[in-house]
Amino acid sequence: MKNHLPVSRSGRFAGSPGAEVAQFTESISFDQRLWRHDILGSLAHAAMLEKIGVLTAAERSAIARGLKAIACDIEAGKFRWQPELEDVHMNLEAELTRRVPAGAKLHTARSRNDQVALDLRLWLRDEIVSLLSEIADLQRALVTLGEKQAHVLIPGYTHLQRAQPVYLAHHLLAYVEMLERDSARLWDCHSRVNVCPLGSGALAGTTLPINRVLVAKLLGFVDAQGQPQLTQNSMDAVSDRDFAVEFCAAAALLAVHLSRLAEDVILWTSSEFNFIRIADAYTTGSSLMPQKKNPDVAELSRGKAGRVVGNLMALLTLLKGLPMSYNRDLQEDKERLFDSADTVRATTRLMAGMLRHISVNDRECLAAACDPVLLATDLADYLVRKGLPFRQAHHLVGSVVALAEKSNKLLSQLTTAELQSVDKHFGPDARSVFDLKRAMSRRNIVGAPGTREMAKQLARWRKLLS
Repeated sequence: MKNHLPVSRSGRFAGSPGAEVAQFTESISFDQRLWRHDILGSLAHAAMLEKIGVLTAAERSAIARGLKAIACDIEAGKFRWQPELEDVHMNLEAELTRRVPAGAKLHTARSRNDQVALDLRLWLRDEIVSLLSEIADLQRALVTLGEKQAHVLIPGYTHLQRAQPVYLAHHLLAYVEMLERDSARLWDCHSRVNVCPLGSGALAGTTLPINRVLVAKLLGFVDAQGQPQLTQNSMDAVSDRDFAVEFCAAAALLAVHLSRLAEDVILWTSSEFNFIRIADAYTTGSSLMPQKKNPDVAELSRGKAGRVVGNLMALLTLLKGLPMSYNRDLQEDKERLFDSADTVRATTRLMAGMLRHISVNDRECLAAACDPVLLATDLADYLVRKGLPFRQAHHLVGSVVALAEKSNKLLSQLTTAELQSVDKHFGPDARSVFDLKRAMSRRNIVGAPGTREMAKQLARWRKLLS
């Protein structure tokens, strides 16, 4: 028999909500994506109900068969979602009860409040694992590009002004480090997502002798030692969305890192830099200017960061004034959470693909990196090795730079006599500072962009990501 009223309204109400109310309150248009996790939770709940004697073995078996048949129909696109049943939980329960009479017992000791909390945790747990895999793939793409271009030098920038020379690989590995912190935050978030709320009921548990530990174990809510992880306060369990906020915060920071990487790619592809070229598959043209090749994937990656940050702000604002415990406001959490997960996963995947289809303009990079002014600090270090305090050396090299500009010469073109006109500590060997290969060989402290250290870091990351 088809349900004509949403199950949540039952006998308390004389009729159905108005059409506009039903449309305003439904969530099936977006929460149907939780169907797989809702069914998993129901299978575990049914197994527990059998253990405590609420269901017979035959009833539990019939419910399991019914749920699996519904899952097959959904996967095949044959299941008809009914907006009048409000959400994914009611749609699945109504269809199960239509097919299997014992399905009417499945909601025993369970509320939609703890059910949706469970579904969200199950779904987000899977999303985090998938996202971690995609982040690792992006890291591998960065490392691979760095290895292929291990000989390429570029200027490092501060304030978007040329600062000191670095290997391109060193610049790329900076993003690998950022992404590793993102992964660590997500794993840490995963530990708090991985807690089972089922059994909390609407807000005050149940008087029935349910076995929450069994359900937690069946659904994999266990720690590294195999110990079940259960929420400890029923009111908190049904109203807690901290885990969603925490994920959205980690996702927002990941999106910011992806945006920064995208910004560098966009700059490097410009005519002014001309360091790299992106394959046609990851660019678009102009509807007016036939010569244009626009880095749209990178630009959209940069743009989508604002969207993910906005989702975090929306969730925080949603929660800030809610009294205990569950409130319907919490229905608004899903679209923000879903969108953040979808956006960062898609962006991460596309950035990895784009990086694998980038070519590097070696000559342009080298020409920029050979600018001798990038080694001005090395010249100051030369004076430090002569015994001068760094502040004095810094001031003297500043004077040398001013002299070169006034003389319309490159820093490396100044003669020994011109250098000594600024300070007698400059000897004939001072100009050897501008040997770029030698300069890079000297930068070998841990974390520096020196030749040996860069090779060591590439090997370290290749091993960690293999």
